[in-house]
Amino acid sequence: QVQVVESGGGLLQPGGSLRLSCSASARTCSIMGWFRQAPGKEREFVGCISWNDGSTYYADSVTGRFTISRDNPKNTVYLQMNSLKPEDTAVYYCAPMLRVGPFQDERRYAYWGHGTQVTVSS
Repeated sequence: QVQVVESGGGLLQPGGSLRLSCSASARTCSIMGWFRQAPGKEREFVGCISWNDGSTYYADSVTGRFTISRDNPKNTVYLQMNSLKPEDTAVYYCAPMLRVGPFQDERRYAYWGHGTQVTVSS
């Protein structure tokens, strides 16, 4: 079983930047995804990255503001978030994609971590 740990969350003002980290105990997949869940809402796809070639794919809501990168020797992926907005407030999760299919479908991911809270407020 893979263990995933997210870190780096915090409280910041609109327009700020933050980098989240996601460490995995092993790489058993080719894709790592980032999701988020705001209070009272369903978990939603943020973006994902390929361990193999670093290619990325993002949700429209974060394209141009968020960037995902990876450090293969450390089994770690990062989520750089810039120009943060109050609507970005959520618990952020990462998980390996274990089943082929649409990147946005959270049912294709497993071994979810506990998440890290990001709060954007003035």
